Amino acid sequence: MSKKPKILIVDDESIVRESLGDWLDGAGYDVEIAESGEEALPIIKKKKPKIMVADLVMPGMNGIELMNEAKKIIPTLSTVIITAHATIQSAITAIREGAFDYIEKPFCPEKVELLIGKLVEHQDLIEENIKLRQKIADRFHFEGIIAKSPKMLKIFELIRIVAPTNATVLITGETGTGKEVVARAVHHQSKRRSKPFIATSCAALPESLLESELFGHEKGSFTGAVERKKGKFEAADKGTLFLDEIGEINANTQVHLLRALEEKKITRIGSNEEIDVDVRIIIATNKDLRSMVLEGKFREDLYYRLKVVTINLPALKDRKEDILPLAEHFLKKYAEENDKDVINLSPEVIEFMLNYSWLGNVRELENMIEHGVILSTSNAITMAEFPQDIIHPTPTEEKTIEAVTKAHILNVLEETKGNISEAAKILGIQRMTLYNKLKKYNHTVN
Repeated sequence: MSKKPKILIVDDESIVRESLGDWLDGAGYDVEIAESGEEALPIIKKKKPKIMVADLVMPGMNGIELMNEAKKIIPTLSTVIITAHATIQSAITAIREGAFDYIEKPFCPEKVELLIGKLVEHQDLIEENIKLRQKIADRFHFEGIIAKSPKMLKIFELIRIVAPTNATVLITGETGTGKEVVARAVHHQSKRRSKPFIATSCAALPESLLESELFGHEKGSFTGAVERKKGKFEAADKGTLFLDEIGEINANTQVHLLRALEEKKITRIGSNEEIDVDVRIIIATNKDLRSMVLEGKFREDLYYRLKVVTINLPALKDRKEDILPLAEHFLKKYAEENDKDVINLSPEVIEFMLNYSWLGNVRELENMIEHGVILSTSNAITMAEFPQDIIHPTPTEEKTIEAVTKAHILNVLEETKGNISEAAKILGIQRMTLYNKLKKYNHTVN
């Protein structure tokens, strides 16, 4: 260490604290002294020592009591207890309660200095370990995104580069890959971080209401418009507007969105007044917008306006290195939320997760871990807590992915007795996405 740490010596015997203080001061340590626990606590609050040497037996507060009170102020404070031979057992108790070591009276200052030196080395190792773990955590935990795969680490770097600009960002990827989490990361890394982040799903509202939701409306502009309402663009002014499922917007809304991007102006429904807006747009889709352009379903000029920077999120099955870090994160999260003592995943569960296809991606993994935590009756999630239709699918030769997906969706729908919202939550997909899939399967929901 370039600078030796501050040490507090607490002893009711003046000859002990002064002689030890002088010796350690001469050895280069920054020394404070106190004759009682009551006198020591204000010094601890003000001077913030890293090490405390305290007598075990003192009038008033004893050494163990002082150590416990001091740790409430500085949890990382290391304590060495001074004890007489008759109180060795108490000193051992102090170590059990968190003291680093004890020194038996009478002692020579050189012995104390040697012990302090070992303690400083110990603290240095702990601090290095904390810094290393934090460095690893920072690398694998970026703005709420947990990942260590090379693909995701490249995305972290892309976010760092793009976020400080005002560029429109297009986030693509399968449902459940974490597009909104990435959008929030871009916002939090940007100059707009202190301003609003407004998220809306273009698939969650009927086409007739989406335009009003985005651009607002005036009172009486349509049936049900009983008062003036500001839209998402105005709510996100000076901040970021995240539009999910952008491929769902109709031709008319596309025109208004293009104008908002090009002119930075909007007009509420039922009004001719132009309103200036300063909004950074981030959009997301699980559709192929280029194909939609070629099919005439999406404006080409809007497509190129939106596609300034593209972040393509890989499916979870294509970044298996991230499965266990994510699973451990969700395990801790839902164990705490549900007050459950579940801290492990069984080896069978780990093997299953690493080989599962994860059609619902991160959202499905999160749902499965939550399911397992809630049903677990021990400190580990086992295969018994996972949905059996996922673990033991109906065996069929040469099943396509689409066929497996269809069977899984219909099975979940049957289990939820046709409840679309509940089924979508279990599957980890949007309600509108589920509706579209059922329409594709020619399946009618009563």
